[in-house]
Amino acid sequence: MLDTLFQGLFDTALTDTIAPGKFLLCVGVSLLLGLMLCAMTLWRSRFSRSLTVTLAILPAVVCVVILMVNGNVGTGVAVAGAFNLVRFRSAPGSAREIGALFVAMGTGLITGMGYLAYGALFTLILGAAMMLYNAVSLRPGTGGSTERTLHITIPEDLDYAGVFDPILRQYARRYTLTQVKTTNMGSLFKLTYDLTLKDRNQEKAFIDQLRLRNGNLEIALGHQDSTAATL
Repeated sequence: MLDTLFQGLFDTALTDTIAPGKFLLCVGVSLLLGLMLCAMTLWRSRFSRSLTVTLAILPAVVCVVILMVNGNVGTGVAVAGAFNLVRFRSAPGSAREIGALFVAMGTGLITGMGYLAYGALFTLILGAAMMLYNAVSLRPGTGGSTERTLHITIPEDLDYAGVFDPILRQYARRYTLTQVKTTNMGSLFKLTYDLTLKDRNQEKAFIDQLRLRNGNLEIALGHQDSTAATL
């Protein structure tokens, strides 16, 4: 009776069915690996709660999809199309977020095919690699700790072309003007630079020099990765 309960309505005698025990085992291992992958990805990192939950349950979702496809080519193509539709209708994330989601999907694919030990090994290897990269990128003295985004507000009558270059060359190894936009009903301009500081301890002196050029209007200097990643 229990076996017939979990059979599909359109299954035939030639259709391979999945035993409930094996189904629960694959899904349980996927959930466990998802939690492990989530914890290893979030180590020394900041992500939104939505991305955290997604990383935890995505391996189990993909695992169930692969189990249900079960060699059916037509169903597999339909599932791939559905995943693409969801992806392109969602807001694009950073390369780091997309990489974490691909790792979670890979874990679900492996467990869904029945290779539970390989799924655990894959999670441990990729999770350890992400932890290592996070630890290296957060080590004091690395280039990532001196990368900043600079916002400078200037009056509309100030010609911004090259006016801040001497100061930027003095305090930054490299800098790029990434955006210029008007604000305050067009009476002000806001310049956005991506730059790498030469010395983190000279931020105040850097801002003080900029204030002398922009008429003491608003200046904002922050880390390029200062906002939490969202899905």
